[in-house]
Amino acid sequence: DEEEDYMSDLFIKQDVRPGLPMVRRGKEAIQKEEKQKEANEKNRQKSIKEEEKERRDLVLKSALGNENKGFALLQKMGYKSGQALGKSGEGIVEPIPLNIKTGRSGLGHEELKKRKAEEKLENYRQKLHMKKQANEQAADQFRIRFKTKQEERKMEGDLRKSQRACQQLDMQKDIDVPKETWFWIEPEEEDKKDEEDKEDECTSSDLNVSEKLHILTAYLREEHFYCIWCGTTYEDSEDLSSNCPGDSAADHD
Repeated sequence: DEEEDYMSDLFIKQDVRPGLPMVRRGKEAIQKEEKQKEANEKNRQKSIKEEEKERRDLVLKSALGNENKGFALLQKMGYKSGQALGKSGEGIVEPIPLNIKTGRSGLGHEELKKRKAEEKLENYRQKLHMKKQANEQAADQFRIRFKTKQEERKMEGDLRKSQRACQQLDMQKDIDVPKETWFWIEPEEEDKKDEEDKEDECTSSDLNVSEKLHILTAYLREEHFYCIWCGTTYEDSEDLSSNCPGDSAADHD
């Protein structure tokens, strides 16, 4: 055999791009597979149900002819093909469509499925509503707790302020021991044992912060004619009662 001439026009006209033969083989395989599927679909024997459906659809699509007794009677009464029914032509033009049941489920099964789906959807909506309400209640409770906590902190600050004022005013009158132990701010104890004793005294007290603040405010007014809310020391009880709005923060607001 003669060797191929690589300089000939036949060789130069050939497409020698890399990977092109593989792409062509892939396309040919896909086309062959599609042709095989079409051939299998044509050669496949149709089931009885499919044949019945095709025959039924063909009959339903075809218009009634004179051989149909019902149509013949309508024509004798003056009916024409394509005309609406009724004396004045207000009736339907197309026949009532057939709703053929092909499944094996009993009558009313579709309605039951629809009702169950609606009930399921309603239950889901109720759950979402209840979850939303629970989240709103949790948010409200958090806001209430946060507000209560802020009020408690403010009240504790007012109590410490009153204790410092009480201690200062008592010492000005040479009172070395407070009327109640908690009337003054106790100094911080470095000894651990003393701190534990202090905690025991606090826990043994039945008074809360609000009650302590109310008692201490009354003591400052009666003993020193001093109003913690005004920050003023009055001359006497008459001056206090006539010039001070009240004995609580709410009265001074």
